[in-house]
Amino acid sequence: MANTASTDLLSQLLQFSVQQQPEMLHTLQHIVEMESPSDNKAAVDKLGAHLGQEFERRGGKVTFHRAKDFGNHLQVEFPGTSGQKPVMLLGHFDTVWSMGTLANMPFRVADGRVHGPGVLDMKTGIVMLLYAMRALRELEVHNHRPITIFLDSDEEVGSASSRPITEAIARQCEAVLVLEPAQGPLGLLKTSRKGVGSYTVHVHGRASHAGVDFEKGHSAIVELSRQILEIAKFTDLGRGITVNPGVIQGGTRSNVVAAEACVEVDIRIARAADAGELEHKFSELRSFDPNCRLEISGGLNRPPMERTAGTVRLLEAARDLAKAMEMELGESATGGGSDGNFTSALGIPTLDGLGAVGEGAHAANESVILKHLPHRTALLAGLVATI
Repeated sequence: MANTASTDLLSQLLQFSVQQQPEMLHTLQHIVEMESPSDNKAAVDKLGAHLGQEFERRGGKVTFHRAKDFGNHLQVEFPGTSGQKPVMLLGHFDTVWSMGTLANMPFRVADGRVHGPGVLDMKTGIVMLLYAMRALRELEVHNHRPITIFLDSDEEVGSASSRPITEAIARQCEAVLVLEPAQGPLGLLKTSRKGVGSYTVHVHGRASHAGVDFEKGHSAIVELSRQILEIAKFTDLGRGITVNPGVIQGGTRSNVVAAEACVEVDIRIARAADAGELEHKFSELRSFDPNCRLEISGGLNRPPMERTAGTVRLLEAARDLAKAMEMELGESATGGGSDGNFTSALGIPTLDGLGAVGEGAHAANESVILKHLPHRTALLAGLVATI
């Protein structure tokens, strides 16, 4: 990794970020008010095109990766010292919020916080990226690695179309910095995340009239209930394994023995080695009623992001920069997944949670704590300049 940034450079980056904060807020309002739910390709593409123009204004070379069912993914490249592997800056511009959410959840600034749909997860992180790149350009900081920014459009729904692109870019990079929100109001960086997946267990039984031919029926609901009790035993909190039967469907009417029933199960694992064990346990489920048939599908969607030596090196580099700006940076583990899970699983040093500080992601109280914005932007720019 490169030499630590000078105190003078960090001071200039912070001063720049403080001066630009009003403009950053204006930029943030504009992109928050461009609603971009994952399932609305036209809306997401509109925001992506706008972001592409903003990065081009800062000297970036923009490429769009076309996607059929989701918004087009945005890649931006900035030059750096030749012969060095790039650093990857990773994020997404889709949100969980449906079109029209702004009517009841408008962008607003109040009591030192910025509110609005997607403001924390993760449109403020995108604004930080824009202004970190501008800071490096205007302060004429050129002796850094080449920079590859990748912002995808389907992270909130599993990253199915963007994952291959994310992984292909990451394989060419020295390190990955993820602009997902920090953990909690203390702004903790994320050095590990659980792997995330899901299984669906579908039971096929035999219908009958509950009053006339009860004994001829074989209830899929009763069978599913017994299966759920078995599935719940797969949880092992001591090893960081959680298995949650979260959605149940089944039956048609109360006077009909149910012919069909199913459960959707969320799984989380802390270590990649545990994925195979869970897969085996689900595959070994057998029906208690021989007249019922089980159909099992699913698996791991995101591998875990495990705390590695490479990630710790990035964390320490960030802490050194933060200390020079009189900031304290803690670390955390989280049960949620991000696109950083994919890059970390490839063995690329990955540091997550470098985005905005706030709370309420995916909730009505989603907000960003404004006072952290300049420092986090300067930290990002300094980290890019030094790793």
